[in-house]
Amino acid sequence: MSNIFSRTKALLGAENIEKLKNSRVAVFGLGGVGSAAFEALVRSGVGHIDVFDYDTVSTTNLNRQLLATTKTVGMKKTEAARLRAEEINAKAEIELHDMFYLPENSNQINMANFDFVIDAVDTVTAKLEIIKNAIECGTPVISCMGTGNKMDVTKLKVTDISKTEGCPLARVMRKELRARGIENLAVVFSSEKPFKEMDTGELKGNRPSPASAIFVPAAAGLILAEQAVKHIINR
Repeated sequence: MSNIFSRTKALLGAENIEKLKNSRVAVFGLGGVGSAAFEALVRSGVGHIDVFDYDTVSTTNLNRQLLATTKTVGMKKTEAARLRAEEINAKAEIELHDMFYLPENSNQINMANFDFVIDAVDTVTAKLEIIKNAIECGTPVISCMGTGNKMDVTKLKVTDISKTEGCPLARVMRKELRARGIENLAVVFSSEKPFKEMDTGELKGNRPSPASAIFVPAAAGLILAEQAVKHIINR
């Protein structure tokens, strides 16, 4: 009998569909990268997904973020994620965490509860806390490096952070992780040289927000989700 996962079942097998159904994945960040990763997990049949974000959908998200539509502008991204999942696979359990994950509140979340963690945030402090706590709990984690100011999806790859090049964020993360005794980390990164920073009319912190289109962030998100699914079915 045909259903939402008939073609996935044909590709992965019934046993792996059950593994995905019984798994729990955390997605930190629901921007251009995280929203694509989240939707791919939903469409892959992951049964329980925890989403973490404190932001709301804005009109400037419409060009690249899968959760952003004219109907969701102004809505919390976590709530938009729940509604999106309901329209695809209503049986998926989506747990919402309206929070900006930082050292001061990270003790609220037990990383050991997850089968896999996806880091799709863009703040170094938050990324370091996510990665450190996942590793300490023995929970597999993959982290996305910079996707702003880039256009070439063919330059994306999965590797260890020690092998990254041409990514300013990865350079900072390598240094900060090493200072915390973390030498190895699975990442998705782009070796494409970033476009020259242009004024987008927005600020992220004290710096201009990076220019961005849908291509590289969404492709990076799909790769993150693929890595999560592969881990779950191969463990």
